[in-house]
Amino acid sequence: MDVMTSPVVAVGPDSALDEVCDLLVTRELSAVAVIDRGVLLGSVSEEDLIHRAEIGTAAPRRPWWVRLFGSNTALAADYLKSHSLHVTDLMTRQVVTVSLSTPIDEIAALLEIYRTRLVFVVKGERVVGIVAGADLVRALFSVRKSLPRPVSFHDVASIRQEIVVALRSEAWPSIGEADVIVTNGVVAFWGGYLSEQERKASLVLAENTAGVRSVDDHRVPLDIAYAMV
Repeated sequence: MDVMTSPVVAVGPDSALDEVCDLLVTRELSAVAVIDRGVLLGSVSEEDLIHRAEIGTAAPRRPWWVRLFGSNTALAADYLKSHSLHVTDLMTRQVVTVSLSTPIDEIAALLEIYRTRLVFVVKGERVVGIVAGADLVRALFSVRKSLPRPVSFHDVASIRQEIVVALRSEAWPSIGEADVIVTNGVVAFWGGYLSEQERKASLVLAENTAGVRSVDDHRVPLDIAYAMV
């Protein structure tokens, strides 16, 4: 409810392709809802209009043996998607819906699991909004703007302790407590790491700690460290 876009731009199942294209282009949308008598039937998104005969991007003609032994339903569906001018033939009927109280972390997971750009927010059977990836980015931007700036008056011991506690709370670090040294706001990492992703993640963790001015990384990959033993 806090991040959704409302009201929802919608068309009816009897609408034409030209109307959808006009809405997507003029309003800079990634999708429109298809609603009939208040009930959500599906959506038409940019992805639904990528493979079109008019612009030469229709799915390539299948080999003869695919046409002979393939699914008649699938072949006909491909043709409809690339040639029909009717929303009812173009729309995606399987859409993801959430409620007004769905937490945004669940929405982020749904966008990833279903590989979709947006989810529809419903109240009963009525669509009251959408949440797209862009809405989550706007929420991130708003939160980042409101965050207090890091202070620099933390003493060395408290900065080091905060980093060590944060590292312990994560499952990925291979760095030990003795490998973290803080001097005048500069964090030095020693020892080794298992992966480049781990190395970068630990740098970000330190950089996000209040009072840290910079980070010096003296670690080596653990496979090199083992080879030297």
